[in-house]
Amino acid sequence: MSVAVDRAVPLPASRRGARRRVDGAPLLRGAVGAWLSLIVVLPLIAVAVRSLDNGLAGFWKAVTAPQAVAALQLSLVASVGVVAVNAVLGTLIAWVLIRDRFPGKAIVDALIDLPFALPTIVAGLTLIALYGPKSPLGVSVAYTRAGIVLALLFVTLPFVVRAVQPVLAELDAEVEEAAHALGASGWTTFRLVILPALLPAILSGAGLAFARAVGEFGSVVLISGNIPFRTEVAAVNIFTQVENNNPAAAAAISVVLLALAMAVLAAIALLERRSTRHERVD
Repeated sequence: MSVAVDRAVPLPASRRGARRRVDGAPLLRGAVGAWLSLIVVLPLIAVAVRSLDNGLAGFWKAVTAPQAVAALQLSLVASVGVVAVNAVLGTLIAWVLIRDRFPGKAIVDALIDLPFALPTIVAGLTLIALYGPKSPLGVSVAYTRAGIVLALLFVTLPFVVRAVQPVLAELDAEVEEAAHALGASGWTTFRLVILPALLPAILSGAGLAFARAVGEFGSVVLISGNIPFRTEVAAVNIFTQVENNNPAAAAAISVVLLALAMAVLAAIALLERRSTRHERVD
């Protein structure tokens, strides 16, 4: 008579590791969700709630006040202009860093990250020392809109460069060589072969640069002069409202800035997705 013995068949090591990862996934997702809620979601909800302390009428009054509208318009226009410049020059800088070799290249590459490491108030102090009333270069843009644009260009410089660099480094050189072999000029090759591959990265970097520029405070608070209706940006106007003991108005303007940034990021994400989709189809 034979006796049947149940034996547990051990899973291969690879499958056991996969099972552990699957079993731990809900816990990890819960931890990530709790952390993001604590750090991001709850503060944003708190700002939105505070903006309604005086009701919808108070919210509308705060965001449509002439000084607030002027500050929001200045921040929006300056940020769009800065993003346009960064999209072109940031791509050009990334191209030089990846495709060219020159003395001091490592130093230039390290300097790109300086705006990330440097406190923004220090950046503003540096800019006003170099381009202020006592400029050693004889060029003063302090207390002007040009100074605001210069400060925003400084703090947003790395975004497009660092977004484009890895994509450009991994670009297949054989495709470019094939285009040249078929008689395409350098500009045609860039426009039809290279640019479509770089476009999602450019858009991603541009979106992050806009989000940073539209709410920038530290680098512009010194060089702008904070002149109402002329050089006062939205972030400085928010700070002024807080100093005037009007946190509800400050929160209302903050919500508008947040909505602008999120709308632009969503639009750029949509364009990036469409660009990637067309690239896959082609």
